[in-house]
Amino acid sequence: MSLDALKNAVPEYAKDLKLNLSSLARETSLDDQKKWGTFLASAHAAGVPAVIRAVEAEVTDKLSAEAISGAKSAAAIMGMNNVYYRFVHLSSSKDYKTLPAKLRMNVIANPGVDKADFELWSLAVSAINGCGLCIDSHEAELRKHGVSAEQIQTAVRIASTVKGIAAVLNAESALAA
Repeated sequence: MSLDALKNAVPEYAKDLKLNLSSLARETSLDDQKKWGTFLASAHAAGVPAVIRAVEAEVTDKLSAEAISGAKSAAAIMGMNNVYYRFVHLSSSKDYKTLPAKLRMNVIANPGVDKADFELWSLAVSAINGCGLCIDSHEAELRKHGVSAEQIQTAVRIASTVKGIAAVLNAESALAA
C-alpha cells in the first residue's frame, strides 16, 4: 500500500484529511529526509497497521536505512518518554520533577541521523502523544538548530494528518468487524 492507496482507503466524510495528505506529501518547507521521516515516525506513533504499511512503502526509496531506523527510534523512545514526562508534568506532586527518570534514552544522544531531524521526528510524535513537556523541550532544541517555526508547524501538520487518518481507518475497521 502506498500513500495513494491510503488516500483511497479514507472515506469521503474525511475528504479534508485526504486533501491534507496530498498537499503535505508535496510540501517543500522541509527537506525530504525531515518530511518523510516525520511521516514515518508519525505513522508508527499512530499505530494503525494500514497507515504504517502505506507510509513505509512510500518512504522506502526516499529515506536511507539509517533515516528509517532513526524515525522508528523516535517513535519508540517518545512512546515511552511521552508517558513518563506527561506524568511528571501533570502530577500535582513536585517530588517527581526532582527524581531522575532512570529510563534508558541513549538513542536521543546518538540517533544515527542528523540531530535536528531526530528532534523534529520526536516533536511530531510528542504532539501525537500529547506531551507538553516533551513538545517544549524538542521545540527549543529545534530552534537551537535553526529550524524555523514554519518547518516545525509543517512537521506537526504532518503528524496531525497522519494521526487523523489513522483514527478514521481504525474507526472504520472497528465498524466493519
